[in-house]
Amino acid sequence: MSIHSKITRWRNVGQFCTARVADYSELFLSELQQAKAKVMRELIAMVTLAIGILFTLSFLCFAIIATAWQTPYFLASVWGIAGLWLVVSIAAFLVMRKQKPTTPFRSLRSEMQADIAAVKESMK
Repeated sequence: MSIHSKITRWRNVGQFCTARVADYSELFLSELQQAKAKVMRELIAMVTLAIGILFTLSFLCFAIIATAWQTPYFLASVWGIAGLWLVVSIAAFLVMRKQKPTTPFRSLRSEMQADIAAVKESMK
């Protein structure tokens, strides 16, 4: 392989990479906006759900305690509620640990990997 053909090949690779940088930046900005919107929607939904569930469970617990007031089951109901909250907390922790993390910028990563493979192929 001559020096001239190597230089031509590297010039073509350089032009290809330069042309792709603009595409990468557009794709990056697009995916960044999508990821930001998705995170905000999910965050708002989770906070709203958590507040609603906590208020509901709190008032349910108050109702159980008020119902058991001045009965022989008062202490058992209070400790039962505390135990139930502990079980709910542990279950929530385990569910959060088990969730699969999201992969932002997946298409940008795949495009870059495809372009790197194309550059490697053209260098053979």
